[in-house]
Amino acid sequence: MTSDTMKQYNGKTDEVDQTSSDAGKAVLVGLLGGLVSAAGFLVYQRLPDDQKRRIQTQVRGIIETRLSQIRQDLNL
Repeated sequence: MTSDTMKQYNGKTDEVDQTSSDAGKAVLVGLLGGLVSAAGFLVYQRLPDDQKRRIQTQVRGIIETRLSQIRQDLNL
């Protein structure tokens, strides 16, 4: 009977450890994403205006293409 009790206790402990581990990973990923975004913003701010315009045009084209793909998929 004690082994059943230990299994229940260990199961609950593992769940708590897993939850805290997942929360820690989520925080780490969030921090890394923020740092990468900030670095990208700083690099973008230092680009000449013509390069900024080219990047904006490319991004708009990618977004328009993706939106049209999504619209086509939803019309099935």
